[in-house]
Amino acid sequence: MTYRDPPGIIAPHIPADAYRRAEATGQPVVIVVPTTHPTTLPWRRIMTALAVAGAVALGGWGLVVALCALLDAAAHTATVIAGAAGPIGFGGITLRLARTKHL
Repeated sequence: MTYRDPPGIIAPHIPADAYRRAEATGQPVVIVVPTTHPTTLPWRRIMTALAVAGAVALGGWGLVVALCALLDAAAHTATVIAGAAGPIGFGGITLRLARTKHL
């Protein structure tokens, strides 16, 4: 009789002589492999999705804050330029860009 490895992966607690005896007599060999399927929620996948969603939300708020700061700086710049320039006149029409403060 030639030696053959059993098909697939056999757990180390199954004796080789039991396999050879089953092979010689024609009995089927039943190998039970316990699996551990998670019965709870996959927390890693959920936490990854929440982390990505949180990063997107914070990035969006960061863009809004940056846009507001840019518009505020532009408005202050326009106010300073208009106040320094004084009234602009063209063809007899005078336009005041900024109001002067009267105390």
